[in-house]
Amino acid sequence: MTQRQTEGPRPSDGRPIGPEGGALSHQRPRGPIWRTSRPVRAILVAAVGAISLAALVWTSAIGFVEPYVALSFCLVIAVGELVRITLPGHREVAPIASAGAVGYAFLLSLGEGPSLHSPWQVVAVVACGVAVGELPHIAVGRAPRVEDVARRVLSAGLLAIGFRPLAERLDFSGPSVTATLLMFALVLAVWGIDGLLAALLRAERLRTRLWVAVRDEMRAQFASGVAIGSSGVLIALSCTVTGLAGLLVFSAPLLVAQVAFRRHAEVRRTYLETVRALSRVTEVGGYVENGHSRRVSRLSHLIACELGLAEADLLELEYAALMHDIGQLSLREPIAGGATVLASPREQRRIAELGAGIIRETGVLDSVAEVVRRQCEPVAGDGDEGVPPLGSRIIKVANAFDDLVGENGDAERRSAVLERLRMDAGSEYDPGVVDALAAVLERE
Repeated sequence: MTQRQTEGPRPSDGRPIGPEGGALSHQRPRGPIWRTSRPVRAILVAAVGAISLAALVWTSAIGFVEPYVALSFCLVIAVGELVRITLPGHREVAPIASAGAVGYAFLLSLGEGPSLHSPWQVVAVVACGVAVGELPHIAVGRAPRVEDVARRVLSAGLLAIGFRPLAERLDFSGPSVTATLLMFALVLAVWGIDGLLAALLRAERLRTRLWVAVRDEMRAQFASGVAIGSSGVLIALSCTVTGLAGLLVFSAPLLVAQVAFRRHAEVRRTYLETVRALSRVTEVGGYVENGHSRRVSRLSHLIACELGLAEADLLELEYAALMHDIGQLSLREPIAGGATVLASPREQRRIAELGAGIIRETGVLDSVAEVVRRQCEPVAGDGDEGVPPLGSRIIKVANAFDDLVGENGDAERRSAVLERLRMDAGSEYDPGVVDALAAVLERE
């Protein structure tokens, strides 16, 4: 087996990467700095940055209303950003910071009179708090996803724009049913806007279909959105009675919830890392070439995004693609180069069956085992079971492409392999999956 160099670090330019793996083609020269493959992200970050700077300058020029209150909320937001967490799907959230921002946007009074700070001041305070909270992360090399930070500032600004003028005109000097209903209505509206914006950014990053991204984001953000919105409203209402003590009292439950979210994310991350480590057993044993499983997993992820698979299906596909060759551990002698595409159909099915059997031993990955078991079947299926799952058809194409191209295949070789796959499309390979592969290669 030819030993290959270990793959380099993952790109940090926002390309759609699920599993780790090397690039599909040689890196092209960068274009001018103003050209980007993610214009929505660039526009969002630039617009929110400019608005935040303008709000800070304007508020500083005219003076802060109730500066001690503004400083208190700014510090809570900064602490919330400092303890932000990353949820499954690479979503960065800061529940305490977001709830503090919502509470400041809705603040009615502190028991002594109405709070009359402007929407500009809300944006300035939230932006300062976010910036201060992110500085320690940046100092240790954990730069935030700027689009997620921009969304948090934008959401607070939209809430302030919708509520602060009404609070002054209608004289909401204290808690009332009307004020509470208005707060929840605004939270619901802004949550919907933020979800759509997050979906648009996700579709742009993963090159997937917008409606799929909308569904995934709404499902992923529902629980955290309810907790953050409710806590923010409670902070604003409680401060009217208890003063700034309400800010701390109603931030505590969010801290407990955040710990639970963090543990869930760590368990899922550990589970994925375990699967990745298991997939390397075939490489260490010399059954497949170094990096093959990660490259097949990454390519399968890109093809699946092109086809519009949902987030849950992407995770299942990632597990299956990482472990698609684990059945080779049962072979007495490795296949030459580890390329199962060059083995006989009978041998391919035997490897797939053995791999599925190993995966089923875990007791929790039966659906992944089924995808692995049927990865070698022709596109119409084998026997009475019908057409193989889409995940199996994707892995079949991705595995064949990587087996025939390898890590550093040139453009001519990639084109030749793609044409070969197209010749067998309709019989061995799913034509739609092959077309998606062609689109991925062209974009890469």
